[in-house]
Amino acid sequence: MKIFCVGMNYALHNKELCSTLSDKEAPVIFTKPDSALLKNHKPFFVPDGLGRIDYEGELVVRICRLGKSVPVRFAHRYYDAYTVGVDFTARELQSKLRKEGLPWDMCKGFDGSAVIGSWIEKQELATESIHFRLDLNGLTVQNGCSQDMLHPVDDIIAYVSRYFTLKTGDLLFTGTPAGVGPVKENDRIEGYIGDTKVLDFCCR
Repeated sequence: MKIFCVGMNYALHNKELCSTLSDKEAPVIFTKPDSALLKNHKPFFVPDGLGRIDYEGELVVRICRLGKSVPVRFAHRYYDAYTVGVDFTARELQSKLRKEGLPWDMCKGFDGSAVIGSWIEKQELATESIHFRLDLNGLTVQNGCSQDMLHPVDDIIAYVSRYFTLKTGDLLFTGTPAGVGPVKENDRIEGYIGDTKVLDFCCR
């Protein structure tokens, strides 16, 4: 099982990070190890020694078939469900690595850094415009819509499959909208697709 992630896929989030990204550029892809996966509403243990840890709420899709070099026009056949996830990021470490031109593995791939909620089958939504949000301690901190992505899901799948063989059960974190921020112990995070809660866990 592979966890693919897309960086800087929403324009307003890019401005948050004092960066820019054109929709004509290729997607920024990175991966997380399977040990990063956290599911079933289990608590997230804020790691010691990594400095500030930020939540990044994202729409996540589930790969449902084997695929390599998938054309964009067929990409919709390769995923079957959506959920909301959190790409936890060691922000201070990320800034340091970026300045030094180094990979993001250490700041993005630590244990428990890829949280996912329960799945909603794609056919249940029956729309190409997927709205999602993330709440922190009962207050909405992020709102996102799939139509605001610089690189849509089908384009990302086609791009990733040029380099990696997609397999059933692989996950794709599609990028975070504006509103990221730090977490601390005893915070509660909830995620929604539309009005349906799919994610609910606490930080310890």
